[in-house]
Amino acid sequence: MVDTDLISIFNAKELELLISGMPDIDIDDLKRNTNYNGYRPADREIEWFWNIMFSLSRSEKAAFLQFVTGSAKVPLAGFSELQGMRGIQQFSINKVNGSQGALMSAHTCFNALDLPVYKSEEEMKEKLLYAISEGAGGFLFA
Repeated sequence: MVDTDLISIFNAKELELLISGMPDIDIDDLKRNTNYNGYRPADREIEWFWNIMFSLSRSEKAAFLQFVTGSAKVPLAGFSELQGMRGIQQFSINKVNGSQGALMSAHTCFNALDLPVYKSEEEMKEKLLYAISEGAGGFLFA
């Protein structure tokens, strides 16, 4: 048993990382277990997205996973067993029509990323890094 005074300095995300450690995220596995809505795997935006994901540091990948699923943990059996609100629910990337260059958003209950159209891979990476860093404090636990 751990004294609550000792762990009260950590938020829920920090405590999860402290207990579980930094996850090793297999981007190839995530890619194999991704559904696309409005995009096709060969679309340039999707190619850019995966290029970016492969280029991220371990901590950035964990922050992305936290952003889109609500947890920085990889399922024990891999992303084919990713849990959502309705049981097993694969990661999905949804095309968002509207203003070009808008921030991407996530639906953690559905393991879904709403991905707008961007002018370049560099712009997409900038928006992704901003979204995962700013979205990190999205929920508070009481």
